[in-house]
Amino acid sequence: MARVGMEHRRTLTVRLVEWGSRRKFRKVPDPVKVALHNRRVLLSTTLMETTAERWKALDPELKALSVMVASARIGCSWCMDFGYWEFHHQGIDPAKLHDVPRWRDSDVYTDLERAVMDYTEAMTATPPEVTDEQVERLRQDLSEEQLVELTAIAALENYRSRINSALGLTSQGYKEYCELRPVQ
Repeated sequence: MARVGMEHRRTLTVRLVEWGSRRKFRKVPDPVKVALHNRRVLLSTTLMETTAERWKALDPELKALSVMVASARIGCSWCMDFGYWEFHHQGIDPAKLHDVPRWRDSDVYTDLERAVMDYTEAMTATPPEVTDEQVERLRQDLSEEQLVELTAIAALENYRSRINSALGLTSQGYKEYCELRPVQ
């Protein structure tokens, strides 16, 4: 159960944010409802998210796996739910999304995808446990621009997941809107 209220006085700002959210996501995401309690946080987060959407150096599948691994490691069920929905609609392989929580035992990932997920897990640890060897492994396949973007997307998902988990946000049913089926 959320640790802060989800209801707001029906101001023009609230109505506009809700309208935009429904257009983009079919409903108002709970993190948006939470952020409406602090307009500066809402504005900063919105700017950060819209800017991050323009990052295009890293392959979208690697980006998705990094986001999902960070969400899973932190235990953010809201982020996992939304991530399945978001990445399903981007065309990411559903088998790869499904296996993220058990990625080390799954055979659906390439060596590079495994290196990305290992790096993301190490980044997500507190304190971070990234090693020189992990970075060198990634540098075999990624440019410095891509490595910086990978690091930034993993850090951004840590920001999202830690806020959502701390505030008690849980799955909101986004997976229901995609055709993600359990892998046989």
